[in-house]
This record gives sequence, C-alpha cells and structure tokens, in this order.
Amino acid sequence: MLSTPHRPCPATQERPADPPRDGARSRAGRAIEGRRGRLVAGFALCGALLMMLHAQIPNRVGQLGSLFETFLPWAGLSVPVLLTLAVVRRSRLAAVAVIAPAVVWVSLFGGVVTDKSSVGGDLIVVTHNVDEGNPDPERTARVLAGSGAHVLALEELSSKTTPVFERELAAGYRYHSVHLGIGLWSKYPLRHVEPVPIMPWTRAVRATVDTPKGPVAVFAAHLASVRVTPTAGFATARRNEAGRNLAEAVRAEPLPRVVVMGDLNGTGDDTALRPLTSQLRSAQREAGVGFGFTWPASFPLVRIDQILVRGVSPASSWSLPATGSDHLPVAASLRL
Repeated sequence: MLSTPHRPCPATQERPADPPRDGARSRAGRAIEGRRGRLVAGFALCGALLMMLHAQIPNRVGQLGSLFETFLPWAGLSVPVLLTLAVVRRSRLAAVAVIAPAVVWVSLFGGVVTDKSSVGGDLIVVTHNVDEGNPDPERTARVLAGSGAHVLALEELSSKTTPVFERELAAGYRYHSVHLGIGLWSKYPLRHVEPVPIMPWTRAVRATVDTPKGPVAVFAAHLASVRVTPTAGFATARRNEAGRNLAEAVRAEPLPRVVVMGDLNGTGDDTALRPLTSQLRSAQREAGVGFGFTWPASFPLVRIDQILVRGVSPASSWSLPATGSDHLPVAASLRL
C-alpha cells in the first residue's frame, strides 16, 4: 500500500516575517544615530559654554577659573577631536553641535592668529625673565644686546649673573639700574628709578625714560610665581595680590604714556589679573602674529611674559630666540 507524504496544513506553516517597511527602518536608523551622537554633542555644547563664559568660572575652589583661562587658547583643540568622534559615530547631530565651540573659539581668538604687525615705531622694548639658574648668561646678554631694543627689562637677575649682564650690555646701554632681581637697561636717560612695593621684597621698578619724543613711564615687574598643588589647586593668591598692587601703581601714574612689561606669571585672558590688564592694551594682541607663547622656552604653551601699554600705539610685537632661560624674550616696537 502506497503512502502519501505528510503535508502540513497551510494554516500551520511558518511564514517568514515581513521585512520592515522603509519608514520603520529609517526611524530606527535615526534613533541609533541620535543615541550615538548625543554624548559627543553634549561635550561640544559644554565646551562652547565654558569658552564663552570663561570669565564666570569661579576661583573659589582651587582657582579653577584662572587655571582654565591660562590654557584657554588650547581649548580649540577640542573642535577637531569632537569632529573626529562625530565622524566615527556617524552622527550628523554631533557634527552640527561641533560648530558651536568652533564659532566661539574663532570669536575669541580669530583675530589673534592674523598678522597685525606694521613697520615703523619710535621705541623698541624687550622684556626677558633671564632665569636665575641660566647656565649661559653671557649668551643671553648677547642675544638681548643684538635685539635692537632701546629699553631692556630683565627679571630673575641674581648676584652671580647681574655683573655678567652689566659687563655685556655696557657698550650698548649707557643707562641702567638694578634693584635686587629686576633691572632696566636703556639707551636713553633714566630718571626717577624706584622700586614699586608690590610684594614684601622688590619685584617691580618704575622709571621715566627720556626718549627723543618725550618721557615714557616704564614699569618692569615680576609677579609672584604660581604653583599647582593637591591641596590648594592652582595657587595664585600671592600673584593676584601683587597684580592688584601693581595695578594701583599704574593707575596712579601721572605720565600719559606708560609701558608695563615683565613676567606676570599669567595670561591676558586671566580674569584675576583684570585690575591690571583692564587699564592697558597688549602689544601682542594689537600688533603681533599669533599667540606669542613664551613658556616653557623648549615648547611654549602659554604667554606669561607681557608688554602692556597705555597712551602709545604698538606697531609690531614678536618673540626672540631662546637664550638658555626657561622663558622666551618678547619685544615690541611702539609709536609714541
């Protein structure tokens, strides 16, 4: 007897699931894409807010505001990093969000990176923290002597290196005055050279420089150093106090033309130094090229050596070659 093969009832046969419709696939893809990019987009928007509101970051805990502002220009590195993550995550949301920190950074520093220098100028000034442990002060002095400066402001002079600079600079600079670690050398006569009491020991001096176009008040200063410690964070209290004291002296200066230069151990973006910087204009920002970072000399990350002016116009600003110090010298040509 022949038997026929068993055939399942059509009602009980398993059917393959219907493929999802195009609309469902599209919604699912967008949902996955959204999840991929939300974190990156969040970081991008937070970064934009931090840069935009950097002056509002409080210093009450570990001086975090000053620490962030010291390295503020480097916050722009977050843009290519976040954009790369957006591409890796294939997120249009994240890519669009990265536009925000890019726009904020350009609004803050777009003008800084352009060349604003011009020819001319009546007074060339140079400031340099020569480093009290400088292994070759003779070479440093020769670099400074060849800079073409009319006025030199030197910081961190020591009892050992001061005679070296006096000897090496004597031929080109007829006038000079040294007060502990701060010294001024000038091709033009110096008058009324006196210490400025910004700290318990001399860290600033003020002088009148009699230029061919009239007197200019010159301040050379070295504000207190800053440290990063586990307990205090970014310790800037002594520097901030010295900055306020220097600001008071500059505010009381009767001469209309003022130059303040030296190692301020802080950047022009640091809100804690605003009592001083708000009275003056940065030669580098007005007439330099780029950020002009000065420290550390081997790989400069920040500009803490400043030339600030009032009543004169910067024509150009630049950095000199490394000298053996851990700081780079900076120069500016000024129109009186």
